[in-house]
Amino acid sequence: MKRFFILIAATLLCVSVSAQMKDFSYKFYGRVRTDVFYNSRHNVESVEGAFFMYPKDVQLDANGEDLNAVSNSGDFIFCTRLGLDITGPMLFNAKTTAKIETDFGGFSTSVLGNFTTLRIRHAYVNLDWGRSSLLVGQTWHPLFGEVLPSIVNLNTGCPFQPFSRSPQLQYNYKFSRFNIKAAAVFQNQYRSSGPLGSKMLEYSRDAVMPEMFAGIDYRKEGFIVGVGADVLTLTPRTQSTKGELTYKVSERNVSASLLAFASYSSEWWKLNAKTIYGQNNVHTLSLGGYGVTSIDPVTGAYDYVNFNHSTSWVNVVYGKKWQVGLFGGFTKNLGTNKPLVSSSMTYGMGMDIDKLYNMSVQTDYNIKNFTIGVEYSYSVADYGTIQTATGKVTNTHAADNHRIAALCNYSF
Repeated sequence: MKRFFILIAATLLCVSVSAQMKDFSYKFYGRVRTDVFYNSRHNVESVEGAFFMYPKDVQLDANGEDLNAVSNSGDFIFCTRLGLDITGPMLFNAKTTAKIETDFGGFSTSVLGNFTTLRIRHAYVNLDWGRSSLLVGQTWHPLFGEVLPSIVNLNTGCPFQPFSRSPQLQYNYKFSRFNIKAAAVFQNQYRSSGPLGSKMLEYSRDAVMPEMFAGIDYRKEGFIVGVGADVLTLTPRTQSTKGELTYKVSERNVSASLLAFASYSSEWWKLNAKTIYGQNNVHTLSLGGYGVTSIDPVTGAYDYVNFNHSTSWVNVVYGKKWQVGLFGGFTKNLGTNKPLVSSSMTYGMGMDIDKLYNMSVQTDYNIKNFTIGVEYSYSVADYGTIQTATGKVTNTHAADNHRIAALCNYSF
């Protein structure tokens, strides 16, 4: 560990010298963050329980006891991060900036000794011509956007608020108080699901076509309102086996999502809201997916249909030094536009959930660059049976979770 910090210090020194020689300027920033949490049951989550999404379904044992009705708790510090903002010389008549940001979340504690693995959060170059700009690299997915909840939980409102950092080409054009955004997005850490397994890059790579986003927003004196549209193209399979024969197939699944958002901020108030009518947004850690609607009798090739989901959230925060906040999120499965071959031939996240909702209350204490906060959240998932005729979920039962989260954050 000592050698690691010596290496970092030496690297920063080299960067400093190089920056001065080549007319670069830089600014380091970061945070040291500790999170503590308690859950009343097992949940669908990631990053060793730090990133909560929704309660797991009821699973009864031989005595009728729910195997997932087990409380748990944890403490983690790997959200500590370090970033570097770089400003460089003019290039193509544009101001040049770059960002590199990392944290220690690229690991699994199931691997002994693998507790401090660095991962890339953001890494991009931005060319700014004043009215227009071009970003090349990895940053927040356009569906994540600039309007997001201000909460204690690490998940930033997920799965109601889309969450993903993705490689992309992003173009912005400003006129008057409007900003137009267009982006070609590629998958990396956050991936789609499909018939070959979940979280595989092949689905998006074999499609060739990147995910496309377009949006527009209006800004005025602490107020933002905007809309956007997103189209994702996947190639779930390139070959199919029918009996003892294997065929090359050309499968395609195209999904679309629409979103609207609004934000208002003043000295004492922060109000944020977002609503999405979406299809197959698993790669943004949202509920959804797709299923097989027909099978070719000769080659076994699949035709697909998307599940439609409506998701909305609202967040209100009041105060400055002492803050109190409320968050509410709701997701509803609206079914499919065509019948499914089988409920087992569906691919995504939370496919057997009819609706999911969360209610949270929090309080924070902020002084200069130091924050402590605590939050209570109540989440309910209504699980049931997927109806092949409509894709909707019926005969539901609830699984709920009580979560308490606390943080201590020092920013610099």
